[in-house]
Amino acid sequence: MATSAFPATHPALGQEPVLPAGTPRLRPSLFRYPNLTTTVPKELVHRAAVAEVMLTDWERVDDTRFKVAAQWPRGHSFFTPIDGRYHDPLIAAETIRQVGSLLGHAEFGVPFGHHYLLHDLSLRVDPHHLMIHQAPASLDLDVTCEDLKMRGGRLAALRYQAVVRRDGHTAATGVFSFSCVSPTVYRRLRPPHVFADGHRPLPLTAPAAPQSVGRMSPADVVLSPTEDPHRWQLRLDTQHPVLFDHPGDHVPGMVLLEAARQAAAGALGRTSLLPLGLTSELVQYAELDIPCIIEAAPHPTHSPGLTTVHITGHQRGQTVFTCTVTAADAA
Repeated sequence: MATSAFPATHPALGQEPVLPAGTPRLRPSLFRYPNLTTTVPKELVHRAAVAEVMLTDWERVDDTRFKVAAQWPRGHSFFTPIDGRYHDPLIAAETIRQVGSLLGHAEFGVPFGHHYLLHDLSLRVDPHHLMIHQAPASLDLDVTCEDLKMRGGRLAALRYQAVVRRDGHTAATGVFSFSCVSPTVYRRLRPPHVFADGHRPLPLTAPAAPQSVGRMSPADVVLSPTEDPHRWQLRLDTQHPVLFDHPGDHVPGMVLLEAARQAAAGALGRTSLLPLGLTSELVQYAELDIPCIIEAAPHPTHSPGLTTVHITGHQRGQTVFTCTVTAADAA
C-alpha cells in the first residue's frame, strides 16, 4: 500500500486547517496546478483498472477531427518490451481502441452501458519510433472520423483513423471501425444462455511453451498446442488482469489480436516477434464456452524482407475472425 507524507488528519468542511506553530501560511493559489497530467476517466475507455488507461487528454478540432494525448510506460505487465528495445505494437492497438470508446461516450452521446462492437482494424508501426527511451513515451494522436453514423442523436457506428506521433514522428497508424447498440439490442444479438448465472467459460487449458509463441511468461500465453504445429486452441484465462480486465460474455477483440500475434510467432518459429502490421476482421462473436481453433499460414510477400502470416479463428466450423500479420524476415 502506498503511503503519503502529508498529514492524515483533515479539517472539517469549512474549517481552517490547524498547522504546527511556525508553519508559514501560503496562498491557496500556490497549490493549484492546472496543467498536471492525469489519465482520462477509466469508464470512458472501458477499463476497470486505472493502470490500463493509456489516454491522458483530448480536444475537439472540428466535427470530425480530434486531438488525443496518450502515454506508454517503459514497462508494462502484459505489453512487455519486444527484444528489450521496442514498445509492443499491440499497446498501440489498445491505445487506438481506447480512442473510439472515449469519443463515443464523451463526444457523440453514447450512454454508459451501451455495447461497442468492433468490426475490423488495421495497424502499421514504424519500429524506429517504437524504441524505448529513458522516459515513458508521450504521444499525440490525430484522429479523423471517416464514416460517422448517428441515430437519434447518438453514435450508431464509426470508422476512424488515428495517427500516433511521438516527438513529431509517426510511430503508428491505425484504422478501426465499430458500432454501438443498446443493452436491449445487444441481448437480442446474443444467445440467451450467455446471460445466465451458470454460464462459464471453458476450463483453462495448458499453455504452449512461451518461447514457441513469442512470450516469456506462461501466464500470458493465449494458445494451447495441438498435434499440428500451425494449429492451436485458444486458451482463455478469464482471470488474466489485462486481457480480461473486466467480466464479459465473449472473447475480447484484443485477446484475438494477441492470439494472432502469438500464432504468427509460432508459425514463423520466432521466440520474439515485432509485428510491423496487423489487419483483422472480427466476423462474429467468439464465445467463451466453445473451443476456438486458431490456424496460421505463412505467405511470401511482394515486399523484400517481409513475411505475412494469415491467421483464422473458427468455432464449430464457422470463422469468427481473420488476421494478417506482417513481420520482417528473421534475418
